[in-house]
Amino acid sequence: MPLLPTLSTFFIVLSAILVAVGWVLIVKKNYTAHKKTMISAAISALLFFIIYLSRTVFIGNTSFGGPEQLELYYTIFLIFHIILATTGAVFGVVTLRLAFKRNIKRHEKIGPVTSIIWFFTAVTGVAVYLLLYIIYRGGETTSMIKAILGF
Repeated sequence: MPLLPTLSTFFIVLSAILVAVGWVLIVKKNYTAHKKTMISAAISALLFFIIYLSRTVFIGNTSFGGPEQLELYYTIFLIFHIILATTGAVFGVVTLRLAFKRNIKRHEKIGPVTSIIWFFTAVTGVAVYLLLYIIYRGGETTSMIKAILGF
C-alpha cells in the first residue's frame, strides 16, 4: 500500500467519523464535546488536504490503471468526487465560520447539509483510493512540477 495515499485516506475517513460523532453529540446537547469533536474533524480534513496537495505538487497524480473499458466510468466518478469534495470543503469552512461567529441559527441549518456532503465525499474518496491502489494497480504518476516546468 502506498504510504501517502493511504495516510490521506485515513485522515478523510477519520474526519467523517468525527463528524458523525459530533452529530450524535449535538443531538445529545453536549455542546462542548460537539465543538471539540468538530474542530478535530476539521483538523483531520485539513491534514488530508495538506498531504494530498503536497503529494500532488511534489510527486504527482496517479492515473487509473484498471481496465480501459472502465476508465471513462472511473473518470466520471472521480469528477463527481472532486465536485463533492470541493463543495464539502466550502460548506465546511462556512459552517465552521458560522459556529465561531456564534451565528448558531444558520449553523444549525447548514451543519446537517455539510455533514451529509462530507459523508458522501469520504465514501467516494475511499472508493477512488480502492480503485487506484487496491483493486487495480495504479497507472502512471507524473509530477505536477515536471508537467508545468518540463523537467
